Amino acid sequence: MKRLAQIIVLAFLLGSHQAQAERIKDVAEIQGVRSNQLVGYGLVVGLAGTGDQTAQTPFTVQSLKSMLSQYGITLPANVNPQVKNIAAVSIHADLPPFAKIGQRIDVTVSSLGNSKSLRGGSLLMTPLKGADGQVYALAQGNLVVGGLGVEGADGSSVTINVPSVGRIPGGASIEREINNPFAARDRITLNLKRPDFTTAKRLADTINRVLGPDNAFPQDSVSVSINAPKDISQRVGYMSFIENLEFQPGEAAARVIVNSRTGTVVIGNHVRVYSAAVSHGNMTVTITNTNQVSQPNALSEGETVTGQQSDVTVTQDDNRMFLFNTGVSLDQIVRAVNEVGASPGDLVAILESLKQVGALSAELIVI
Repeated sequence: MKRLAQIIVLAFLLGSHQAQAERIKDVAEIQGVRSNQLVGYGLVVGLAGTGDQTAQTPFTVQSLKSMLSQYGITLPANVNPQVKNIAAVSIHADLPPFAKIGQRIDVTVSSLGNSKSLRGGSLLMTPLKGADGQVYALAQGNLVVGGLGVEGADGSSVTINVPSVGRIPGGASIEREINNPFAARDRITLNLKRPDFTTAKRLADTINRVLGPDNAFPQDSVSVSINAPKDISQRVGYMSFIENLEFQPGEAAARVIVNSRTGTVVIGNHVRVYSAAVSHGNMTVTITNTNQVSQPNALSEGETVTGQQSDVTVTQDDNRMFLFNTGVSLDQIVRAVNEVGASPGDLVAILESLKQVGALSAELIVI
C-alpha cells in the first residue's frame, strides 16, 4: 500500500503560523468592476462532411433558410437541403470591464447539434448578446479546434480531446460599452475575495495609516468603503496607489477539505483534534464466478447446459486502535493515520466520525 502521505496535500492556508504580507489587489476587488457574459447562436460552415445531420437537427436547416432569405434566396417550403458541411453552434465570451468599442475579445464556439467535429470550419457573423438582450459584440472567424476525431468503415473510431468545441482568438469585435460604477460614486468599495472580519479591519487600518484617518470604513466581513477623488484621472492614480499597499490578512479558519472523487485531502494549519480513540479495520468481500458444464448421460436424451457457481469470501483485518490526545497537531494526525495504513476512503470515514463526536476542531468540507 502506498503511503497515505503521497495522496494527502498538507496545505497551510497562509503558508505559516504568521500571515505573510499581501497586496490589496491580490485579496480584494473593486465592487462593480467585473466581466459580463455574452452569448449568441450562429452557423459554422466549411466543414469536411462532419456537420450536423440535418434530418435529426431541423433547426440547422431552419437557420440556413433564414440566412439565405436575407440575401434574397428563397427555398420552397417543402425543400430541406441535406448539407453536411454546416453546424449550428452556440458562441459565448466574456466582456471584460472597461472594454471599449473596436477592441477584440476571444470567443468559444460549441456544437449544438450532432456535428462530429468543427475542425476546419468558419463561423459566420453572429451577434453576441448580454443578459439584457442588447448586442454588445459581433463574432466571426476561423475556428481553432484542439480535438480530433476519426472513424473507420467498420464503425471503429478514435477521438482525441473534444473536437466539437473550438475557439477564435480575437474573434469578436466589441460594438457597445457597458457602464460601470467606478467613476459614478463618491466612494469606492473593495470586496474581499475571502470574507473575514479581521482582514477587513486590517485592510481599512492600513489605508487609514497611510492616507490619514477616516478614509476607509469596513462595512462587514467582505466590503471596505474608501473615499476617492471625484476627478477620474486622479481616481485612477489613487486606486493604483491603494491596490499596491501591503498588509497582513487574517488567518483562515481551520478547515479540512476532502475530494471524494480523487481521494485528495487538504488539511489546514490550525486543525486540532481533541481526545478521541479510533478503531479502524478493513473488510474485504471477494466474489469468484466459476463456469460449470452439466453433461447428461448418453441415453438420457438430455441437453448440455452451462452455468456459474459463485464463491463468496469475506475477510477482515485485525482492528487497530490509536489514541489522539488533546491538542494534536497537523503532522501528528498524518503520522498516526499513516501508521495504521489507512486508505483515502478510510481517512474520510475517520475524519467524519471525529467531527460527529466533536473531537475535530475544524470545518469538514466534502466536495
